[in-house]
Amino acid sequence: MQLLYHSDSFVVVRFDVPAEMPGGLERGGYEIVDKFARKEIFLEGVLAESFKAGVEQLAETEPSVEDFDAYISRFTALAQQPVAMH
Repeated sequence: MQLLYHSDSFVVVRFDVPAEMPGGLERGGYEIVDKFARKEIFLEGVLAESFKAGVEQLAETEPSVEDFDAYISRFTALAQQPVAMH
């Protein structure tokens, strides 16, 4: 687990899950927490790759926090899982 982004609005964490057996598939993805909506979404597979490519492309333009938040908000519109405090 690696914290990638933290703003007043969002937190983005990357998860890498190693393969259970040698030669098996490695899994992982990105968890995005929308602090204001109090919802989260986990992106994996093609959607995670799309998210990563978009962030890398955005990073090349010297974006502001607002630019990153606007990009991330496009993915959190899909969020259905409420954030639970433990």
